[in-house]
Amino acid sequence: MRKLLVCTLAIMLCLAAFTPATYASEVRVSVDGREVQFPDEHPYVDQKTNLTMVPLAFVSDKLGATTKWSGKLKQITILLNRDIIILMIGDNHALVNGKRVDFEGSAVLKNGRTMVPLRFISEALHAIVDWQPSLNLVSVMTSVARAPKGTWIWDSNILKQDQDKIISFARIKGITDIYLQVDRDIDPAIYEGFIRKAKSEGIQVEALEGRPEWAYRSKQEDIQKFIAWVKAYNAAVGPEASFSGLHFDIEPYALSEWTKDNKTILECWMDNLRLIEKETKGSGLNIAIDVPFWLNTINVPGKDYSMSAWMLEKFDCLVIMNYRNYALGSNGIVKNAQAILREASTLKKKVVVAVETLESKEGPRVSFYSMSSEVMEKELQSAHNQLAHYTSYAGFAIHDFKSWKDMK
Repeated sequence: MRKLLVCTLAIMLCLAAFTPATYASEVRVSVDGREVQFPDEHPYVDQKTNLTMVPLAFVSDKLGATTKWSGKLKQITILLNRDIIILMIGDNHALVNGKRVDFEGSAVLKNGRTMVPLRFISEALHAIVDWQPSLNLVSVMTSVARAPKGTWIWDSNILKQDQDKIISFARIKGITDIYLQVDRDIDPAIYEGFIRKAKSEGIQVEALEGRPEWAYRSKQEDIQKFIAWVKAYNAAVGPEASFSGLHFDIEPYALSEWTKDNKTILECWMDNLRLIEKETKGSGLNIAIDVPFWLNTINVPGKDYSMSAWMLEKFDCLVIMNYRNYALGSNGIVKNAQAILREASTLKKKVVVAVETLESKEGPRVSFYSMSSEVMEKELQSAHNQLAHYTSYAGFAIHDFKSWKDMK
């Protein structure tokens, strides 16, 4: 009996000695700083190639791509924005946007699940992959090229002749949302044609309006007319050509009364925001409000509660006008965005971080004006790498379309 136990123990020790260390400790994966939980098939390291393999569902669930599996062809197709990746089970190469790309290892079937090489897929989708051996962790940082991006179009008359150019620019820059100012004198058919084209490219269009005077109670009728027009337009054209939401750019701090009688202006603005909430309730429209990044420092009159938190409770999204042309450091894009991002994360709401490309009189570090689009992209990437850790972060917006288009 003792000999049997000794032999059994010896065999178990031998097997343990040849069991790869990566199976003894499960490989962990994080995306944009948040660890991924795998409900069924877990990631593992392939012993021949030393590559981390993940379920195909990870690519769609966490990297945001669309995946298609053909059991007949044993072929995987991955689509994200303008990128198309096609690979076959067992092949050590893939077609990436029509070009053959060789890589180590291959996609495999394991326990009925399709497993793909994490690094190859992530980098083909423009993400940054980092292996942290001390944590047994593969860290994936998605690219700013994939972050949602919005832009403002203030002159809707350009839709009369430049629709295809607008859509083409949006496609190249990865724009996902256009905030389009509504001119009610323009034939609604022009809006309908443009929105149909935009939506066919995966671009949402929000109806944009507002001016500082809209903080006055006397402007409530103008607000109601704008909301009513968008509702009527949407009802007439159907979902394929409808506005996805309302976008308000009111900015009462531009009024002279802001510094003279701040409390009164705040109370009027709040009344008009309550009106917007009431008039849009149940409409199915996403409501976004443009605010300065410092709004969290302004309290609701008579309360120990920030205006930004009060607005986040009422609306779907705040677009913080974080007008700086550098990502890191004191008073940079990241630092200025964090307070409202934290509030929004707690309240489970979304925040878009906006930057400026128009010429500014507020100082040399406010706008990307006169800088190249490549410089702006580098700063946005640095900011994205930090901001993606917040669950409330919903990408960037660039103000505005015309000045962005004219950048070097």
